[in-house]
Amino acid sequence: MESFTKLSGVAAPLPMINVDTDMIIPKQFLKTIKRSGLGKSLFFELRYDDDGNEHTDFVLNGHHHRDAVILVAGDNFGCGSSREHAPWALLDFGIRCVIAPSFADIFFNNCFKNGILPVVLPRGQVDKLMAEVAHVDNSTLSVDLEAQEITTADGRKIAFDVDPFRKECLLEGVDEIGLTLKEVHKVEAFETRQRAEQPWLYG
Repeated sequence: MESFTKLSGVAAPLPMINVDTDMIIPKQFLKTIKRSGLGKSLFFELRYDDDGNEHTDFVLNGHHHRDAVILVAGDNFGCGSSREHAPWALLDFGIRCVIAPSFADIFFNNCFKNGILPVVLPRGQVDKLMAEVAHVDNSTLSVDLEAQEITTADGRKIAFDVDPFRKECLLEGVDEIGLTLKEVHKVEAFETRQRAEQPWLYG
């Protein structure tokens, strides 16, 4: 997993509430178990018409916001099914941070497991950010995980909270498997001891 320390780039506004995981990545794209290649299908039904042409009025199809690395969204982002393909699609598109007033729990947890930082801010602050980044001149944000601060285009600082353990995992770029591998010497020591004390378990 790629570490997350600081992120600066274009932020796109998505002024919608209850964006579910089927809207993020529709069910027909869940056949793959690869984490790559899903970005082109992110928000598929919002981005394309029935003939596969881009909807020009969708924010991520706009000339400027199509390069977004940050998404500013409404309440209850990521609700619906628990599909991990949703954060995979966001990540493959290039989005590393989602800012919203609230998230669905499973999606929120899956973000941390895949190197995406979900930031919870009060609705008033999110609404203000969303209005600002809608304009090209104000659409750049900087997110500093170590300092737990968002810096707007005009230099305003916005503090955010994050669980210390999850923060450390993102900073180090480790998921549960990575955490386990850091303790592999303990696992090997246990197996050696168990093999000697209970050899019948090993055939």
